[in-house]
Amino acid sequence: MKTARLFKTTLSETQLENSELNNLECLAGKTVLTSYPRRIVFELTNRCNFRCIMCGREATHFKTYDLPVSIISRFEPIYPYVEEVTLHGWGEGTLHPNLFEILEYLNKYPSLRKYFVTNGSTLHKITKAIIDFHVDLVAISLDGATAETNNSIRKGGNLKRQLASLSKLISEKERRNLNYPYINFVFTAMRRNLHELPDMLKLAHDLGIPEVKVVYLTVFNEGLLHESLVDSQDMVIKVFQEAEELAKELQIKLKLPPIQGSSETGNLRHESCGLLWRDIYIGSDGFLRSCQSSAKKLAHVSEYDNFKALWNSKNMQELRGIVNKDDLMPKQCFYCYHSSCANWNLHHSFSQIGLDFAPEWEAKEDELAQRT
Repeated sequence: MKTARLFKTTLSETQLENSELNNLECLAGKTVLTSYPRRIVFELTNRCNFRCIMCGREATHFKTYDLPVSIISRFEPIYPYVEEVTLHGWGEGTLHPNLFEILEYLNKYPSLRKYFVTNGSTLHKITKAIIDFHVDLVAISLDGATAETNNSIRKGGNLKRQLASLSKLISEKERRNLNYPYINFVFTAMRRNLHELPDMLKLAHDLGIPEVKVVYLTVFNEGLLHESLVDSQDMVIKVFQEAEELAKELQIKLKLPPIQGSSETGNLRHESCGLLWRDIYIGSDGFLRSCQSSAKKLAHVSEYDNFKALWNSKNMQELRGIVNKDDLMPKQCFYCYHSSCANWNLHHSFSQIGLDFAPEWEAKEDELAQRT
């Protein structure tokens, strides 16, 4: 199962035992779990300082929230069991006003991986925190090897400035002879930038970045349909093959999505999903959702006195029982576009136009404060 995979680091005996049990319960399709999640995903904020053309944020309206630190501390009893905390969601997590406090707090658990995805605009401000608080993985979202292409997609970005900050982080890592953070590029492939993928590999090689991950553009508004790579297999195959050959030559790890029509998933609505077993996703409004790509709120964390009650709540049990059944799964899963689970043989993975693809984030701030 693809979604069972996580980055490998040295784990404690407690973490190993929990992860092994979690995998077994996932494979068995258990709906009530004895194990804890292997990963906690906190959406630190749904605010962002960019206006990327492909982001669903630009196709919806919502209130903005920063996840209260008190919610992160609620999970303290289970941190010794969990492999990884990922700080990622619909916003730029590094904008959270208490980011340093959060990283310092999580660093109390030395075997707990810390991982965030960032647009790279704040690297010059947080390099010291990344080093001091042992952030294990940093994924940098870049969508072009040239400033012209990247900045036209990631509006608000400045490729030259972001690469300068990244170079300083890499230099500091090398100066201290550290084996962290592991850094990769995440590239959203669309018609406008697909041809620059080989140059992205060259850029990664020049900087000493070991990995480039590619995800397909999913369209959230009709104005971007012309950028979609749906039904463009010949063009995609040509560029992917060139990129694979170059990656091998440069010794860069290249992660590519499957070619449309070639996935062994066939006509199933999505690949076998293990996220409801492996992960727990907490939005910036404090609501539990099945994953980042689901708009459905399952519960607010404040509604439960302990983690196991939340983890095995009625909604979670029901979803685990139907998420991989085409005839029973909810609409959110029926039209899955999650990069790890989507079936790229199907058109809905490339377009969410007319669907509820994003949370409402509708709770009032005073209500959220009262809940937490």
